[in-house]
Amino acid sequence: MTLASLTPQAALPSPSTAVWQLGPVPIRAYALCIILGIVVACWVTERRLRQRGVAPGAVLDIAVWAVPTGIIGARIYHVVTSPEKYFGTGGDPMKAFAIWEGGLGIWGAVAGGALGAWIAARQLGIPFAVVADALAPGLPLAQAIGRLGNWFNNELYGGRTTLPWGLEIHRMDPDNPGQALRDEAGRPILEPGLYHPTFAYEALWNVGVAALVFVLDRKLRLGRGRAFALYVMGYTAGRFWIELMRTDEANTILGVRLNVWTAALVFLGALAYFVRVHGPREYLIPVGAAAAPAPPVDSDVSQVDLSAREAGSRPVAPEGYRVVGEEQYRHWRETGEAPVDGPGTDEPVAGADEASTDGADEALGGPADRGAAGPDEPAGAADTDAGDGSTRGDRAGAAGPADRDS
Repeated sequence: MTLASLTPQAALPSPSTAVWQLGPVPIRAYALCIILGIVVACWVTERRLRQRGVAPGAVLDIAVWAVPTGIIGARIYHVVTSPEKYFGTGGDPMKAFAIWEGGLGIWGAVAGGALGAWIAARQLGIPFAVVADALAPGLPLAQAIGRLGNWFNNELYGGRTTLPWGLEIHRMDPDNPGQALRDEAGRPILEPGLYHPTFAYEALWNVGVAALVFVLDRKLRLGRGRAFALYVMGYTAGRFWIELMRTDEANTILGVRLNVWTAALVFLGALAYFVRVHGPREYLIPVGAAAAPAPPVDSDVSQVDLSAREAGSRPVAPEGYRVVGEEQYRHWRETGEAPVDGPGTDEPVAGADEASTDGADEALGGPADRGAAGPDEPAGAADTDAGDGSTRGDRAGAAGPADRDS
C-alpha cells in the first residue's frame, strides 16, 4: 500500500507564489495580509472608541505609535527567542534587521504595541483601559487575517494528516524567496502527503475569540481592561493546543515548545487580572474646546453641521477627557450637560485606593480623576462618576500586527 493510496483526493491547495514583482518593488502577500489586518483592527477600534466618547479619528493617532512599536517588539521577541539564527555559528547579526525575510512574534507585537498605544493615549488624554477594551475584538480579527499570509508562504503547518482538509505544501525555493521550486516541466513541487493547516486553525479560533469578546462585552458591560483580558485568555487558550500541533523548528524548554510555555503563563496572568479587577465600564466626556457632544457613531449624515464645514471650520481635538459612568454619559449625549462637580473635588476620589492596586492603567501612573463627586452629591453619583477608579491620567492600549513564525 502506497502513501498516495492513503491520501484523500480532497485537499486544501497552497499558493505557489507569495511574492510578486512590480518593477523593482516586491509585493509580498504576507505584508498585504498584515496591512489589511491592521486596517480592520483600526476600523473596529475606532467605532468602539467613539461609542465610549472618544473623538473621531483618535485611533489613527494611536496607530501611528502602536503599529511601528508593535513591529519592533515582534521582531525583538523573535530575535531573542531564536538567537542562533543571527548570533550562532554561521549566523549573521545584520539579518536581525531583515524583517522582510520573516520572523515576527505575537507576544512581542502586543507588548510593543501596548507601549506605543500607551504613549499615544497619554498624549490624547485617554485612559489605558478604554483603549485596551476598545481594541479587544479588533486585535484577534487582525491576527486572523495576518495568518492568511502564512498560507501564501507555505509555512506554520502541522504534522501529516489524511483528513479532508489536509493541506498541500509546496517546496519553496531558498534562492528565490516567495516562489516554489519547480520541476523540469515547470510544475511546482509539492511535499509528500498532506498536513494540518495549523495557521488556519488559529485564524478560525481568532474569529471565534473576537465574537466571544464582542458578545460578552455587550452583555456584561465589561470595563477597566477586562474585555482585553478576556481576549488574551481566549487567544492563549487556543494558541496553547495549536502550538502543540506545529512541526516547524522552535526552541524548547523541558522538551516543550517555548511558545507553549508563554501561552500558559500569559493565560494565567490574564485570568488573574480578569478575576481580580472589577468596576463599571468607563465613558469619556471631552474637556476643553471640543466639549460639545458629537453625533453618535451610527448617526445620519443630516446631523453633520454643513454650514460649519463650508465656513472652513475644522474639528478641535479635546484637551483631554473626563471619566464618567454610563448614565452620566447618556445624559450628556442627550442634553449636552456635563455632570456638575461638587465642592469637595479636592478630597480623595471614591474607589481610588482600589484602582491604584487593581487597575493595570493605574500601575502606569496618572493624576486623580477630575470628575469625582463631592460630598454634597449623592453617593451614587460618585460611584458612577469615578467609582471605577479610572482617572484622566490612566493611559494605555495595545495594538500590533500578527506574527509570522512564532
